[in-house]
Amino acid sequence: MSDALHGQCALVTGAARRVGAAIVRRLHAAGANVVVHCHRSRSEAGALASELNAIRAASAAVVVADLLDTAALPDLVRQSLAAFGRLDLLVNNASSFYATPLADVDETQWQDLIGSNLKAPLFLVRAAAPSLREQGGAIVNIIDIHSERPMRDHVIYNAAKGGLAALTRALALDLGPRVRVNGVSPGAIVWPEAGAWENTVEREAIIRRTILGRTGEPEDIAGAVLYLAGAPYVTGQILAVDGGRSIVL
Repeated sequence: MSDALHGQCALVTGAARRVGAAIVRRLHAAGANVVVHCHRSRSEAGALASELNAIRAASAAVVVADLLDTAALPDLVRQSLAAFGRLDLLVNNASSFYATPLADVDETQWQDLIGSNLKAPLFLVRAAAPSLREQGGAIVNIIDIHSERPMRDHVIYNAAKGGLAALTRALALDLGPRVRVNGVSPGAIVWPEAGAWENTVEREAIIRRTILGRTGEPEDIAGAVLYLAGAPYVTGQILAVDGGRSIVL
């Protein structure tokens, strides 16, 4: 697969760190030019682009945008096209995640979690659709296994990711046959940087409910994205990459 995406351009949102960075590295290794989107993680995004440009000159660019500002999304696409002249793959990876117990839910949390996990992917796809159609391209949305089996006290996040799963299938219908749209649903890949899952007891309980008995790696998600980017007869599908956890939740 080392040259599978040669000459193509991939835009990955939330790409500076963690799973996003792993996706960017995998797509780049497959020959793609990559647009590394970030909002606040500018230094990490710049370092990642420099790393990739050292491997292959002029193959990575950084774009900065607040995805909650839908008016800025067409310019994000324009910057990506200016960098490499085409857009073949959009990976909607950027996400917000935190608990929202029902008694404490407020509109700010709704705007943030629905905005980052559902609204931004929709409006970014709308902005990118003409370019993706031109190339016969693809979209991969990073969803969550909890889009189907929700977590307690995460009511807004569950709704947002459930909406993204439905959006993935709806977009596959609306954008076919020129553009394929699929999703990847991670299980326990990297732990949240803050919150209840800092508790080792909680982590161990999750691992016990995972058939393979361990957490995954960001590279597992990156490999699934690469597969879907190059699977010409796959659309409207959501691939769980979760060690089997979703069947025993």
